[in-house]
Amino acid sequence: QVQLVESGGGSVQAGGSLRLSCAASGRTFSSYTIMGWFRQAPGKEREFVAGINWSGDLIRYTDSVKGRFTIAGDNAKNTVYLQMNSLKPEDTAVYFCSSGASLSTVAGRYDYWGQGTQVTVSS
Repeated sequence: QVQLVESGGGSVQAGGSLRLSCAASGRTFSSYTIMGWFRQAPGKEREFVAGINWSGDLIRYTDSVKGRFTIAGDNAKNTVYLQMNSLKPEDTAVYFCSSGASLSTVAGRYDYWGQGTQVTVSS
């Protein structure tokens, strides 16, 4: 069983930065395993933000965060990070870490999920 624990959420003003962490445990991850970040704002569907494989050579971002967010993994710590810069009020959401077998933008393609961490960006 895989456990994913997010941390690093909080409240910032527009233009600020936050770094989210996702600590993974419970199994040995192959270099092909995908770690993804999704977010869900109130009244909206969960949407893909970014994803990466553990070898770091496969990365994908949704268009709205390109150039502002960076995903990276630390194999030694089994931890994936999401560095979020130039935050906007529309980035406000609960951010979820996930694990799956393919780098998909579809939440249903991911097998394991963390509990989520709140990010609030004020204008």
